[in-house]
Formats: sequence, C-alpha cells, structure tokens
Amino acid sequence: MIRTEALSFTYPDGTEAVVKVDLEIKPGEFVALMGANGSGKTTLLKLLIGLLKPSSGSIYLDGKEFRSLKDREIFQRVGMVFQDPNDQLFASTVEQDVAFGAVNLGAKPEEAAQRVADALKMVGAAELASKAIHTLSYGQKRRAALAGVLAMEPKIVLLDEPTGGLDPRSITPIMLLLRRLNREQGITMVMATHDVELVPLFCDRIVVMHKGKVVAADTPQNILGDPELTRRVSLRLPRVAHLAEILAKEDGIDFESIPLTIGKARREFLRLCGHGRECIARVSKRGWERRDGDKNAA
Repeated sequence: MIRTEALSFTYPDGTEAVVKVDLEIKPGEFVALMGANGSGKTTLLKLLIGLLKPSSGSIYLDGKEFRSLKDREIFQRVGMVFQDPNDQLFASTVEQDVAFGAVNLGAKPEEAAQRVADALKMVGAAELASKAIHTLSYGQKRRAALAGVLAMEPKIVLLDEPTGGLDPRSITPIMLLLRRLNREQGITMVMATHDVELVPLFCDRIVVMHKGKVVAADTPQNILGDPELTRRVSLRLPRVAHLAEILAKEDGIDFESIPLTIGKARREFLRLCGHGRECIARVSKRGWERRDGDKNAA
C-alpha cells in the first residue's frame, strides 16, 4: 500500500533525519514506529503524508510515485493525527473542525455532515459536535482530531504519539479505539510511539529507527523480546519482560520466550510449574538450587 525506496531527508541545518529508508506498510497492518528521540520517526511520518518532500529516494502509494500524485490525491488516502491536537484543531466548534478536511476534499454539505456524524460516532464523541474546541479536555481534543482525519475517509492513518499527554485511564480507551478501527474498518495504522507496554498488546509489527535509519522490522515478540537490540537503540524492555530477563539470569527460570505482557507471563508461569498452590515455591526452589549448584561448581 505504501512503500519507500532509499528515502532520505535532510533539514536545512544539515541534520540527516531520515537516511536511505526502505520500508513497506501492508494493507490492514497496525505498525508501531519506535526509536529514541531524534531517531527520525516524526520526520518519516511527515514524509509519508507529503508534508515534507524527500531530499532523495522515492515514496509509492498504491504503486504510484508520490511525485506523480497531487496533494489532494494523497490526503484522500492518507491522514495524520499530530502529536499535539492543539496543532491540528483550529475551528470554533468540533463539528466545524471535523468537517474541514472532508469539505476541502470536495464533499458536498450533506455528505460532509454525514461524514462528521459517522466519524464522531466512531471515536465515541458524538456528544461533542456542538462543543467549542477550547472547552474540551486533552483526551476529547485527541478524539476530535482523530475524527477530523477519519471524516476524510483515509485508508492509512499516521499517528504521532497518540497517547502522549494522556493520563493512564485515558490511554487504554484510545488504543482500543484505534485497534477497533484497524480491525473493523480495515484502516492501516502507523503509530510513532515510545510506549513499549502498549505495543505488544495492539500492534502487529514494529519498525525500529535509529539515527534516521530503519535498523529492524519484525513482530513485537522478536523486537521487544531481544534485550540486546532494544538497549542498542535506546529503547527499554516492557516491565514484565525485564522481570522475566532477571528471573532467567538470576534464578534459572527457563522461559520458552521472554513474555512481553502480563497475560503471557502468567501463562508461562503456569506452564513452568503447573496450576497447584505451590507454584511460586517450586519456581523459587528451582532457582535457589541452581544458584547453589553454580556456587558449588565454582
């Protein structure tokens, strides 16, 4: 659906933000774009929607090179939700703001009104239609910004840190919404994020950037289950994976693979020691016996 070949971008001050990136995003994927601050994630997203023009290399959308497409053709198929919704919302009311993109793409008043209603319903914000933008909470602004993109009916949605600035109770509903849109509406999602806890729960694939380059692209298990890789690119393991790493090294627990989620960790512990009440004791005993053996061997 969207593909890059040797894509590069250099800012006027000489900073090489994206360096010869070869990337393919397949229809219906939910992809996490990960990397440390300054790794090039936001710049890459802006290139993928045409807000920045490549210094070199090419971008293809449905097999057509970006240079052959008009901006309108790109925006009909690709939408972007910015990191700060305040950079995206500008109209007086939610309804007016959500309608703006659809109207700009040529939707007639009746069609635009229906798109607005449908988009607000999809994001669970139908009751916000008549609200003034300045009265919204940060989480409501995020939903309104997403609705504005959905009203344009894109096939691909790019998201820059969609959970940034949200309190913990607001993060899960936003991610569940994005996953539902991905699964039920077939919208391809590309999400730049630092949140290693969420990615294994919601994303199909991780693309890792480091110093402007794509250094790895694989499943969450293969990326976040690799402690050496994650640390080399200045990421961290999910908390439960870090615990599993310590248990494997210090206590000799033989995990089939490093669990990335609480659910996977629970299943691994049950597999290792059964469902009896002495499960924890058995795991601990195994670890201490191995430690003692190592000491005796030394």
